[in-house]
Amino acid sequence: MSGKFTYTVMDLSLENHSMGMDGPMSELPLIIMTHPLPPEWTTSLKGRVRLVIGPADYAGIAPALLEKLGETEGILSLLFDRVNAEILSKSIRLRVISNMAVGVDNIDVASCTLRKIPVGNTPNVLTDATADLTMALLLSAARRLPEAAVDARNGLWKLWAPSGWLGADLRGATLGIIGMGKIGKAVAERAAGFGMNIIYSDNQKQAEAKGTFVSLEKLLATSDFVSIHAPLNKSTQGLINAKALKTMKKNAILVNAARGPIVDMDALATALRENWIAGAALDVTDPEPLPPDNPLYDLSNCLVVPHIGSATRDTRKKMAEMACENLLAGLDGKKLPYCVNPEIYL
Repeated sequence: MSGKFTYTVMDLSLENHSMGMDGPMSELPLIIMTHPLPPEWTTSLKGRVRLVIGPADYAGIAPALLEKLGETEGILSLLFDRVNAEILSKSIRLRVISNMAVGVDNIDVASCTLRKIPVGNTPNVLTDATADLTMALLLSAARRLPEAAVDARNGLWKLWAPSGWLGADLRGATLGIIGMGKIGKAVAERAAGFGMNIIYSDNQKQAEAKGTFVSLEKLLATSDFVSIHAPLNKSTQGLINAKALKTMKKNAILVNAARGPIVDMDALATALRENWIAGAALDVTDPEPLPPDNPLYDLSNCLVVPHIGSATRDTRKKMAEMACENLLAGLDGKKLPYCVNPEIYL
């Protein structure tokens, strides 16, 4: 079948399903795609590579894929796939890693740089989708929508109650944004439309950012809503701990659409139970997925959704296409269009 590419799905039972392709398949580079993507998102790979694809329901790189590392020339990974020093040491033919995410905290970029392996990501494309989701979380938590919906379903909606399900106004409220990068700026633009006062904390004052630059301590102490958009690194891991949560206002709501480990989850559960803060809305958790028995699910003042910040049809498709662009550029020996370690080209 002309134009088809090798499409091998490897599950934990090693049951494979293949599609044929004209020409000698063995001459094409072997690529690991850690999890399946819709074929229409990866059409640029047709006829260019041999794909070995991991199971959809395995958190990480499946053992069946690890057996292929010695032959692998490229990896297309998702944000929860750990590409660490051990993986890299077994990937002796590896020429490129393409991460279908903005963040690359799941990849040992330093080791890749030492080996002159380019690492690609998918920046900018998910800014608007993530900012929209942030506002959806903020509004849902402010107006207690999940709690009100459950109560209505359970028959607790008896009549219009003047003091029932009271939430918080956005107009005139202070939104504190931690991390004023592209997504933080997009959230600030949306929040300004709701009449919110915006302050932000970052490593330094950001040009063209809406709002006032303040210290993290002042942001936590004065914000009615705190929204996290910082990258995960050594300085931000556990940034929102018990001390930080106790600094926040009792009526404050915490929103996290960045990375789960930025927030100490145990401290957050305590803060919500003991009313240090009014509520939280989380698109990201630590760990991911958050186990069904985690106490945060039982708290009516906590909303948890399954990392859907970029989950719009157009955004996810574009992310996959960018990941394929990076992958093919690396295989062709060209500079990646979206590269996080461009110093390898110097």
